[in-house]
Amino acid sequence: MNHALITNRNYVLRQILNSDENTDIIKDIIEAFLNIKIQRIILNTYLDKSYLPSDDKFGIADVRIKTEKNIEYNIGMQFLNGKYIQTKIALYYLYIHTNQICYNDRRKIAKTITINFMDFPYYKSFGYHKRLILNKFKEIDFSEAEAETHIIELERFNTLDQKNMTKEEQWITYLKGSNKEGIKKSIKENIYIRKLDELINKYWEEEKI
Repeated sequence: MNHALITNRNYVLRQILNSDENTDIIKDIIEAFLNIKIQRIILNTYLDKSYLPSDDKFGIADVRIKTEKNIEYNIGMQFLNGKYIQTKIALYYLYIHTNQICYNDRRKIAKTITINFMDFPYYKSFGYHKRLILNKFKEIDFSEAEAETHIIELERFNTLDQKNMTKEEQWITYLKGSNKEGIKKSIKENIYIRKLDELINKYWEEEKI
């Protein structure tokens, strides 16, 4: 995937991934970064309603999952760029969490977890994957005891053992897009990365500019 050709990855990836036949890719990404096993995943289809903002305001994906331990979560994923990063992290979490009231299937409100991908270093630390708890942000009080969000700083990641990459390392290598050999290896070894790569290539072949 050539990131230079993608002006809005949230929009492009959302167009590609938000269909029932591609939830297996979303499932693999979530399992990789949250270190959980998912037994069921469904798209939050209320986002199709016309009175809500356009798709690019909702990040990559918004799904409901049930883990193998029978715990349900509401999961949102987005790419972050520009200014006001802390505000964007907090507001995206609140938006994904509170939009659960739009459901029409009488499901219970679940704990929400958001995953934020960044192309640039932001926090003053060495690690590339950070788990944060948003208990309070300025005037916003979060309703949950633990409003959990994950920050993935792609530029802080370096492949130490390219021969034995974990699933998370495969996804970061692919999304970061700078290690050509690592990308080829990730595509070869992970069927969901390979599927996404094929879908992205098809998207740009058919896209009218």
